[in-house]
Amino acid sequence: MERLRLVRHSFPDQPELSTAISRTILRRVAAGELAPTVRIHRPGDEVAFGRQDLASPGYQAAAEAARAAGFAAVERLAGGRAAVFHSGTIAIARAYGDPQPPKGTYARFERMAGAIAAALRGLGADARVGEVPGEYCPGAYSVNARGAVKLAGIGQRMIRGGAHMGGVVVASGGREVARVLEPVYRALELDWKPATSGSVSEEIGREVDPGELEEALIAELAKRYELVDAEIDEETMRRAEQALEEARATR
Repeated sequence: MERLRLVRHSFPDQPELSTAISRTILRRVAAGELAPTVRIHRPGDEVAFGRQDLASPGYQAAAEAARAAGFAAVERLAGGRAAVFHSGTIAIARAYGDPQPPKGTYARFERMAGAIAAALRGLGADARVGEVPGEYCPGAYSVNARGAVKLAGIGQRMIRGGAHMGGVVVASGGREVARVLEPVYRALELDWKPATSGSVSEEIGREVDPGELEEALIAELAKRYELVDAEIDEETMRRAEQALEEARATR
């Protein structure tokens, strides 16, 4: 069974730092400095924009719309379009070491989506893997309920020597996701159906605390990997903070 470092440290009040830490972990795993790692953590209120979003003429207006709704605007590490993270969600960041990352693209998607769907079924949701027509940040490996509403989205990014899988799973607050994304997607001129934004709580008819969802995801991963509890080491933190300072200096 493959060993996987599990990091649970969260930075809900510092979304840009959190992203920088995941990026640094990816680079260090790809370089062979760290073992494969997964972060499962509780994010703050943020809209994570993809590279296509940043290149859109409407990006500045979209970022302003996010901030007006009380959400930070950050650049996401994985691919995809704008997605919402809030206190009712759980974020996943998985760093792989792989000398030929393109060859494992679909296998990584399948494993991640499969694990999330299995964890949600364990909570009682009719969770399936597949895109819901009209969903935000559409993708073939989204996790939905009943084929009708999106519960989780995942994206991937590859670098030399490794790959990153990032995702968000909505425990509660599906309507909050829609509220925030409506003006953001309008500014980006992206069509979608807000009614496709769901949550595990709405699906199973009871409130699911993010902590309960977090434990369900970890329990599912423990069936597939030998999880080893780990912390964010000083060198990773130092590099992440330095990268963040450099990025801010160029703005």
